[in-house]
Amino acid sequence: MARGRLRIYLGAAPGVGKTYSMLSEAHRRVERGTDCVVAFVEHHSRPRTEVMLHGLEEIPRKELEYRGAVFTEMDIDAVLARRPQVALVDELPHTNVPGSRNAKRWQDVEELLAAGIDVVSTVNIQHLESLGDVVESITGVRQQETVPDEVVRRADQIELVDMSPQALRRRMAHGNIYQPDKVDAALSNYFRPGNLTALRELALLWVADRVDEYLNAYRSEHRVSAIWGSRERIVVGLTGGPEGRTLIRRAARLAEKGAGGEVLAVYISRSDGLTSASPKELAVQRTLVEDLGGTFHHVVGDDVPAALLDFSRGVNATQIVLGVSRRKSWQYVLGPGVGATVARESGPDLDVHLITHDEAGKGRGLPVAHSRLSRARILWGWLVGVLGPVLLTLLLTTAAPSVGLANDMLLYLSLTVAAALLGGLLPALTSAVVGSLLLNWFFTPPIHTLTIADPNNIVAIAIFIGVAVSVASVVDLAARRTHQAARLRAESEILSFLAGSVLRGETSLEELLERVRETFGMESVALLERVSDVEPWTCAGSVGPQPCQAPEQADVDMPVGEHMTLALSGRVLPASDRRVLAAFAAQAAVVLERQRLQEEADQAKELAEGNRIRTALLAAVSHDLRTPLAGIKASVSSLRSDDVEWSEQDRAELLEAIEAGADRLDHLVGNLLDMSRLQTGTVTSIVREADLDEVVPMALGGIPEDSVELDVPETLPMVYVDKGLLERVVANVVENAVKYSPAETPVLVKASSIADRVEMRVVDRGPGVPDEAKERIFEPFQRYGDSPRGAGVGLGLAVARGFAEAMGGTLTAEDTPGGGLTMVLSLPLAPGRRPGRPDLSAAATS
Repeated sequence: MARGRLRIYLGAAPGVGKTYSMLSEAHRRVERGTDCVVAFVEHHSRPRTEVMLHGLEEIPRKELEYRGAVFTEMDIDAVLARRPQVALVDELPHTNVPGSRNAKRWQDVEELLAAGIDVVSTVNIQHLESLGDVVESITGVRQQETVPDEVVRRADQIELVDMSPQALRRRMAHGNIYQPDKVDAALSNYFRPGNLTALRELALLWVADRVDEYLNAYRSEHRVSAIWGSRERIVVGLTGGPEGRTLIRRAARLAEKGAGGEVLAVYISRSDGLTSASPKELAVQRTLVEDLGGTFHHVVGDDVPAALLDFSRGVNATQIVLGVSRRKSWQYVLGPGVGATVARESGPDLDVHLITHDEAGKGRGLPVAHSRLSRARILWGWLVGVLGPVLLTLLLTTAAPSVGLANDMLLYLSLTVAAALLGGLLPALTSAVVGSLLLNWFFTPPIHTLTIADPNNIVAIAIFIGVAVSVASVVDLAARRTHQAARLRAESEILSFLAGSVLRGETSLEELLERVRETFGMESVALLERVSDVEPWTCAGSVGPQPCQAPEQADVDMPVGEHMTLALSGRVLPASDRRVLAAFAAQAAVVLERQRLQEEADQAKELAEGNRIRTALLAAVSHDLRTPLAGIKASVSSLRSDDVEWSEQDRAELLEAIEAGADRLDHLVGNLLDMSRLQTGTVTSIVREADLDEVVPMALGGIPEDSVELDVPETLPMVYVDKGLLERVVANVVENAVKYSPAETPVLVKASSIADRVEMRVVDRGPGVPDEAKERIFEPFQRYGDSPRGAGVGLGLAVARGFAEAMGGTLTAEDTPGGGLTMVLSLPLAPGRRPGRPDLSAAATS
């Protein structure tokens, strides 16, 4: 029986329309005459989805009792008995009620597929098992219901159901996804614009990777070797020379000209491990290509042009970037060079760019092989190779003089092999020469002469020498390769750990330098730098006692660029260790640069916050001082007027207005002076723990009571704010809401705890604000709808946002479900009062 086919509708978040699309596909199939049934579809009381179920056959669900409640699940036996062509199964990651045949719904789907039934299902990107940690870091919610990635990857068709975050939030605000009582919580938590944008990017990238896999699988299955330019992939051939940086930057510029361009830098080394590449330069080029968004690859191949073309065709590249050869003119006698060969063999579907650079035509050296055996092994090899044949000759002439010439040769040959294993090629060759002379003198007739009477013995001696030299060469090569492999493995483990920790941002400069000190067994390590060649060296970071203050004081120094070096003291390193040390030095420079960029970013953030506060202070002076001053002036002018005869009651009211305006000015000036002191650093205890249920009522003192409905529970955790600033924020926001809300509808002010913050929402039922104007209303001197001048100068919300951000909070605007505007003020909890994250998984499932 043929296995059924699986089609999956993948979405970035609940409510994008996966189930609706699945039901639409079912209607199309039914119209074409396909036997299609609904095995399990949950419409979640969404009217449009519920309507789409009309006209489709539904398999009755199976009822299961669990903990005194009755639940319904898909009746897999009924579906198998009905045996339709296509079954609709919603929510693939769903966990079945205990007592069901399978623990997960995707396991039920596997049974249907095994029975030859095609299945159409739905999945949200956050339910993929491999993305659990990523989704939790974005949304703060850990998904409990997941499906293995392999189950989704094996699907015959995956269709992305996409929707912009703004459209999805509008759909949510209109009540098309959740019930009205859950809309506010969903919009302010899981369905925030940032969360939805990140989830949408995850979904798009995941589907793009699957499409790439399908394309590569198709090309491999149909043996397509031609380049399909679905998107620009540019391969950069690196030699380890300094021209590589120029090639990488040129390739990056080429990639920017096409949509979805990708850069792949590849370094091809010989299979014998011999190379003339600079490890330090390769490390710098790896960092450069990764910083530019590309990838670095290391390929082994003796035929460099063929390996480069095979790699390019394997990754479906469209262009190759190579540097003009560094060979001198006379060296072209040896061959046309890599660039010319690649250009000739690339074919019409692969463009080759030859880039000029400063190193062109300056020549390049050839790699030289060096022995990697220790001194002790070499010494033992010489002893066995020279003294061994002498001792063997004494043994054979005294204890076993008649074992035969053939056996004598094998014994001498074994000594040659032993010398090769211990000391390498030269001791083995010496052993072969000494052994052949001793064989000729003592065991080949006529003995005690260097002449040979029997021609057969001449052939035997010649074969012995040839076999000895061949075996010695092979054994020496194998010994060197074994040593090289062990060393390269250790180096790769070190570099892999180093690169992984640095790229993940887990390593500080001091930790990296300590790792260098431990790896190479040094006493101290210092990273030195200077501004120019004439400036003195300064220490950017060091570990260990008495670090070097200049490169000339170090036992080992590794330059990093022109004005930076890694200085080590303790012992002199062999040349073979400098390759790994160069990688450490390059990474140290990267870590130092990252730390300084982070420090600059922190300083810029502090300056930006200071500018925001100063702007808010100036706005407050121009906006909030004007009203009480105008009231005082009007009252004083009235009292001084001779045209009106004021009664005692009128005089008392005017004096009371003057006093109230003066008190308001005094209170405001006090707050402004406190903020000024805070800016100059003379006040350190402005921000402290506070209860919202105490601060908010004080902020609403000047607002009519019947115009505001307050819902601030006393059980809320304390927040970490400046009380004076918080009063100003709340007063301005509520005043703005009351101004635009209908007179008969009070403004709702409510607060709740969300994760590690407290959110206060000011909800009005006014005309609302379009999405494109939501940020503009926070700008100074902006009044939405061009309100008349009497409505204010448009600084209230700008002041409120400036003060909110100065306290580490945020102030944003959202649509009120049903019409209106909701201002969301998010404040940090007081230290030590941060509760655990609430379970919001119910708001994140479809």
